[in-house]
Amino acid sequence: MPVISRKVAVALATSASIALLATACTGQPDSGANDDASKDTTINFWHAWSAPGEVKAVRSLVAGFEKAHPNIHVDVVANMTDDKINQALRAGGDKAPDVISSFTTNNVGKFCSSGALVDLNPFFKKAGIDPATTFPKAMNEYTQFDGNRCAAPLLGDAYGLYYNKTAFKKAGITSPPKTWSEFEKDAKKLTLTKGDSYKQLGFMPNYHGWESTTEHYFAQFSPTYFDRSGTSNVAKDPAFEAGFTLQKKLVDELGGYKKLETYRATLGDEWGPKHPFHTGQVAMQLDGEWRLGMAEEAKPDFEIGVAPLPVPDDRADQYGKGYITGTITGIAATSKKQNAAWELVKYMTTDTDAVVGFANDIHNVPSTLAALKSPKLKYDPRFKTFLDIAADPNSTTTPASLNGGVYLVTIQQFGYDYESGKTKDLKSGLAQTAKQIDTDIAQAK
Repeated sequence: MPVISRKVAVALATSASIALLATACTGQPDSGANDDASKDTTINFWHAWSAPGEVKAVRSLVAGFEKAHPNIHVDVVANMTDDKINQALRAGGDKAPDVISSFTTNNVGKFCSSGALVDLNPFFKKAGIDPATTFPKAMNEYTQFDGNRCAAPLLGDAYGLYYNKTAFKKAGITSPPKTWSEFEKDAKKLTLTKGDSYKQLGFMPNYHGWESTTEHYFAQFSPTYFDRSGTSNVAKDPAFEAGFTLQKKLVDELGGYKKLETYRATLGDEWGPKHPFHTGQVAMQLDGEWRLGMAEEAKPDFEIGVAPLPVPDDRADQYGKGYITGTITGIAATSKKQNAAWELVKYMTTDTDAVVGFANDIHNVPSTLAALKSPKLKYDPRFKTFLDIAADPNSTTTPASLNGGVYLVTIQQFGYDYESGKTKDLKSGLAQTAKQIDTDIAQAK
């Protein structure tokens, strides 16, 4: 599956600070956007996909562009991490990338604020394309920082709920839960104990439970991570307290932190065929769209159901939303061929047939509203759940920050302390977490 490398890259980039080149770049002529894109030229495109099927899909995407723009030739370089891209953006030169793609939306704040990637707003405006009506709301949000749109979405990931239909039937549950109170009841019904452990766990709520991270939980509460001044809102927005309270209640009611962690240590890893959802050891799983293909490849002895993740009871009318993230693409500030580079970026991110074809090949969620509705999309009927989540205006993402995903790591660390009982005072802990986030951002300026 293409997302294995993606998720590892995101995890690494979230926990590491990447220093990006500080270069003034506005998409104006003095920044390199004075080349003639109608003349014969060659540009370099660096991307992070590495599996054979992924690389082939990118080549097919680029071939479609070159057919539409026979004068622009594209040299493609695969398996480029953000670290490698960063080094090349610093160095510049003929072999450096003109266009890059990254799996790490968390680094958009750095890419934009440092000037490593050019602001695409002037390019979109000149092309007569409105990003707000072209891209899903969450994707439109995570590709900009402080008014600087230094990136554009290039396919996406949507998170939902996978459930074991056979286990549901045995437990007398007729449909997937829509609210967290329903989810809580179902998780307990689906949990079957065996001695001091479990024969079947309804849901693994612990934050180390694969994709059960704070940002994935909290998306259903529509939190505001920062106020208008850029100060952390973690201790002020009640969505965070509600999210932490919900998760801790699930942990306590499903056996407690220690018992759950002991069980988790016996289960398979996230990317192998022995993932506990595949084996039936866990009946419900919070995960991204890629899990469907991976689970089916494992040939489980039950039918897999897919639904949106539940929402808080007081937000029942928002059922259908979820957490959104994805791949981004942008133009290097060091590029001397920015107009030609823009033609490639525009094609990859706004040409409906190109986006649909790439989504079909990579098996990720399309990144334009038009592509999400295209009859040319090929997918398992259950995959439509993720298409709908991506298109849902209530779906959320995590905002770009000056120091990347450091604030998410800080929130997640507090989550570990709170769920384990190391920290007992939630309000005080949230206040300290907010203070740490603000301190880290101030030091990054």
